[in-house]
Amino acid sequence: MPNKKILIVEDDPDTLLGLRLFLSKKGGYVAIGAADASTALTVAQEELPDLIILDIGLPGMNGIQALRSIKSLVPLARTPVIVLTGREAGLVSYVMAAGAEAFFQKPADPESLLAAIRRALGE
Repeated sequence: MPNKKILIVEDDPDTLLGLRLFLSKKGGYVAIGAADASTALTVAQEELPDLIILDIGLPGMNGIQALRSIKSLVPLARTPVIVLTGREAGLVSYVMAAGAEAFFQKPADPESLLAAIRRALGE
């Protein structure tokens, strides 16, 4: 079975690189990245990832708008999305109502994040 593919949408290059390395080494996932929501929507439609990790504070379209767009696209509507953001926890109910699978505040505990990814992927 091929490794599952995770799209990480994160505008901070260091955080993006760290997550990509962590997910590929620790989880065995194929981790691809996008630095903004518009690019992420294009990449998601081309790559059809098994899961998306989404930041809220993104340049241009914010993460909540991106989440709504992802959930409105037929090939992506069932793709689990985990929100990983530096924004306040007060957004939890808002992003969950918009269709997120889980919410983590940065810096997230790596093992908890990995457990949520595995749950969302049915592993």
